[in-house]
Amino acid sequence: MKGSVDFNVIATVCLLSLTAASLQLSAVRTQGSLAQQLDTIPQKMGAWTGTADRKLPPNILETLKTTSYLQRVYGRNRTELELFIAYYAEQRAGESIHTPKHCLPGGGWEFAEMGTISIPFDGTRVQVNNFVVQQGQERLRILYWYHSKSRVVANEFSAKLYLARDSIFRGTTDGAIVRITVKDQPGALEDAVEFATGLMPQVQKCLGDNTGYAASLVTKK
Repeated sequence: MKGSVDFNVIATVCLLSLTAASLQLSAVRTQGSLAQQLDTIPQKMGAWTGTADRKLPPNILETLKTTSYLQRVYGRNRTELELFIAYYAEQRAGESIHTPKHCLPGGGWEFAEMGTISIPFDGTRVQVNNFVVQQGQERLRILYWYHSKSRVVANEFSAKLYLARDSIFRGTTDGAIVRITVKDQPGALEDAVEFATGLMPQVQKCLGDNTGYAASLVTKK
């Protein structure tokens, strides 16, 4: 209707403004830290075995500006999947988590499917992003989520809202993005979900205390 205001637009603008403002409060922020290094995540998880740790090229590292990261290939029978975790001890403008929604199209990938899927974790269920991307004849299944000491979040705007809240009330903005990539073929989603279920507790050990996790959980996209 003419003259009507789109509430979603207003909410998004307010959210981004709040996030930007909170990320500038560096004087009251302290850097987070990992309870244990990412490379301590087991090479053997269930039927999956780590086959190789990979290093990112210097130009990619310069763009991501991560505090720590892990890129590892796991294999089972003839199936391989890639795990990527990027951890930020402190997030601010220009040094924050890069969402695959923005990065993948820049690399020539197109989204064939976009949704979420439920994963069991810590006595409850959490939502993670469940995407299929395509480039030519190649199709990849991707699960990814935003992980902090106290929550798992699929939606990037929810992640930014919690980031703003943590900056104001806890004085920290640390967190990680976790991504699992596997060739899209029959059984790929089941493989990725199985791996994610075993991985989440290991990521939590690296990030540290999850006190109050259930109370702050976001399970809706």
